[in-house]
Amino acid sequence: MKEENCTSMTEFILLGLTDVPELKVFLFLLFLLIYGVTVLGNLGMIAVIQVSSQLHTPMYFFLSHLSFVDFCYSTIIVPKMLSNILNRDKIISFLGCTVQFYLFCSFAITEVFLLAVMAYDRFVAICNPLLYMVTMSQDLCMELVSCCYFWGMVCSLIHLCLALEIPSYRSNVINHFFCDLPPLLSLACSDVSVNELMVFIVATVNEIITIVIIFTSYLLILITILRMHSAEGRHKAFSTCASHLTAILVFHGTILFIYCRPSSGNSVDTDKVATVFYIIVIPMLNPLIYSLRNKDVKAALKKVLGSRLPFKKLFS
Repeated sequence: MKEENCTSMTEFILLGLTDVPELKVFLFLLFLLIYGVTVLGNLGMIAVIQVSSQLHTPMYFFLSHLSFVDFCYSTIIVPKMLSNILNRDKIISFLGCTVQFYLFCSFAITEVFLLAVMAYDRFVAICNPLLYMVTMSQDLCMELVSCCYFWGMVCSLIHLCLALEIPSYRSNVINHFFCDLPPLLSLACSDVSVNELMVFIVATVNEIITIVIIFTSYLLILITILRMHSAEGRHKAFSTCASHLTAILVFHGTILFIYCRPSSGNSVDTDKVATVFYIIVIPMLNPLIYSLRNKDVKAALKKVLGSRLPFKKLFS
């Protein structure tokens, strides 16, 4: 690439998911519906946990933060994405692009570690039930959650600082629906091998740390469950973990597919679909997974919504 074709950028153009006009209205309505369910589901989950005294436990404290994180990183991306689907003007400023990436990356990494913390919480609850409330004290819960947010911000700051050192780009057209780092790096005129290496290293290290915590926690949980003499106790323990395991498998599977592989193996269109899944679909699924499969949440919802409301049957 000739040097004269490279320049610093003040704005970028987001191509979006597709340029097929016939699909635009359908995609807009579909993602608007999903986003509406995401907002109602996650904010509703937070509200129910706050107003229901029976849910004031460490498990639901972490779940409320998971809902908050899901709401945040979905809201950072989806409104702008919906606007770009219908509008011809798909421009985002350089500042807006960097802020969008930084906030999204911060909350995504925070969620990765929140899921690991929730696995540890389930380990303590099942393997040491008598000491659960003592071990998972309010101070410890606050410290664990604070560390998740802090580490998310630190990792994102590393990527942001490296990205800001890129002097010029050969194009301002990003082949994505938001300012994700890999498609942005593909436009750089300078050598970005360090940036790509850091994306791979940070993502892989974070995944290894959290997966080890999750795997160890659930291995010990499984051993404890198999030692239980009561079939009812085993069933209750399995059902307690089922929702969390479902959320873990869906989220981590997508993260591993997108970020924990060399950049040369990336397919832009495939990554777009996978990214849609964990940015738009997963934040919608999490509150549904935790509410429809959790007796305590269903009981709290019944109490909050009232027995006469028409959607009582959903949670019966």
